[in-house]
Amino acid sequence: MTGEARIAPTFGTRALAWRPTPYVLVGAGFWLLLSIVSWHTPIAADFGQHASAVQRVKDNPWHPANPLLKEPGTDSPYYSPYIVTLGLTARLTGAAGWQMVRWCGPLNLAVLVVGIGAFARTLSARRTAPVYALLAFTLLWGVRGEEWSGFCGMWSLTRGAPYPSAFAVGLAFLLWTWTDRLARRGGTPWEYAGLGAAAGALLLIHPITALAATVGIAAIVVGRQQNWSRRIAVLWAVSGLAALAVAVAWPYFDVFSLAGDTTVDGVHRKLYTHPWQWYGLALAGVPALAWRARQRLRDPLVLMFTAYAAIAAYGWVSGHYTYGRVFALLLMPLQFALAVEVAAVPPWTRLRKVLAPLAAVALCLGLAAQIGAVVPQRFLPVATRHPYRWPDYRWVADRVPVGGVVLTDGYNAMHVLPAYGIYLVAPTWPDPSTPDADRARRWSDTKAYFAPATPAPRRAAIARQYGAGWLLLQRGQLPPPGATVVAGSARTGEQLLRLTP
Repeated sequence: MTGEARIAPTFGTRALAWRPTPYVLVGAGFWLLLSIVSWHTPIAADFGQHASAVQRVKDNPWHPANPLLKEPGTDSPYYSPYIVTLGLTARLTGAAGWQMVRWCGPLNLAVLVVGIGAFARTLSARRTAPVYALLAFTLLWGVRGEEWSGFCGMWSLTRGAPYPSAFAVGLAFLLWTWTDRLARRGGTPWEYAGLGAAAGALLLIHPITALAATVGIAAIVVGRQQNWSRRIAVLWAVSGLAALAVAVAWPYFDVFSLAGDTTVDGVHRKLYTHPWQWYGLALAGVPALAWRARQRLRDPLVLMFTAYAAIAAYGWVSGHYTYGRVFALLLMPLQFALAVEVAAVPPWTRLRKVLAPLAAVALCLGLAAQIGAVVPQRFLPVATRHPYRWPDYRWVADRVPVGGVVLTDGYNAMHVLPAYGIYLVAPTWPDPSTPDADRARRWSDTKAYFAPATPAPRRAAIARQYGAGWLLLQRGQLPPPGATVVAGSARTGEQLLRLTP
């Protein structure tokens, strides 16, 4: 043999030759930053509801109690595959429900970052397209940082990363990537069935995100699928049937019963107020999306945006404001269209000469609006907004056992205490599994308990009716006769009292 022998590359040489893509570097940095911030963010808002549901599954996997009230949780939509999986894991490991939810922050952020990158690569082969897509999706929201479950602005993610909605949005991106591959290259029946099964699980985890994801799947199929045949139609039908089978087979609740439920419509009306403040910066992507529509009306991003806008409009006109949650992904076609077009530079077209500075200004405004969520006050101007730091209620959780019932009307306490497995008398959030009349009665009794004119015997009867053994008083509220002060908070002025049986 003449000449030098060709040496096969080893694992070590391949590792040394590997160079991270821009998205690997930016995505990893984004993941690390948001993971650290969300990990240290105090328990607040929806966290308590989800952590309580995990705790109930840990305590009784087959028949978990209501997440907030000491009553059966039959048909509660909070018992999704996401929550049940965390509950079973908590049961195996001995972790508390709030710990499981806390640990999901980095996991959900990883799913989201991977999903954004994967879907962006189906739209553009440019290496910077996923980077711009991540920046646009997390910064191009409104001129004021806002928080809402399922909204993936950087401000919102610092608190909402551990929620099921964050996982659901990341899963939606992965499902779209999967759909794009099947539409372009085809696959086995098992791959189509797998896509449908994952979509069915998403429907159970977060129904409104699943609605948006399904619209996206349909848009990609319409826009990408070529060479239609009877076999192709059957395979897509297999996906639909698999999704339906998973949703129907779930034993904890009937997801289809939520279709006409109006329980939380009032809560979501806020999504339609002050649209510039909530969504204005995403308008920077309108020229890019309009260009895509001019080039091809069947473009998936164009089809998605049209359908999402119709869903949001229906929510406004009908008064079913819960459909406004589709705004979480309605902005995505604008954001991604802008990202793809800017990533295509060079060459410079007349459109890109306009979009590049427009995108830069919009991203700077978005960063200015949201930077207070991730950077401490001491490093920023005094006028910079920061998220409200909720008070810590560990001092209550250390004294009230899991499963104890606390009677309180404090807004912060009613959101945080359930995270530690503590029951309330009145529900923080409405749960369709609890009848409207029961919720109204509980709230009426809670207000009556804290009304100054209510006589002591009536207060004692209310506490006994709901099995309340503990009372959390706000600053200025007077303790009832016979109650024993156990602890207090210097920050909030609240007092924890043990009620006499």
